[in-house]
Amino acid sequence: MYLVTLEITDPTHAGAHAPGHAAWIDRGVEDGVFLLVGSVPGRGGAILARRTSEATLSARVHQDPFVAHGVATPTITEIVPSRIHPELAAAVGR
Repeated sequence: MYLVTLEITDPTHAGAHAPGHAAWIDRGVEDGVFLLVGSVPGRGGAILARRTSEATLSARVHQDPFVAHGVATPTITEIVPSRIHPELAAAVGR
């Protein structure tokens, strides 16, 4: 499981790439890789990703129009769960 953070570094161009970014998010959710996606107020966004490798996720993240066009800088952090609430366990395959 991975936490992806996207820090907005060029807000002046975010609007031009927002539709492509939204479509990219939709694909990740539809593919079942993005478990949770949300905004980080004043900073950018965050994604909880699953069922992928770090290399595959990195390639996917660099296809995000925000990242590809320098609007956001991504950080990918691996999470190795040690305790999971039962309601989340099924979603992460445990």
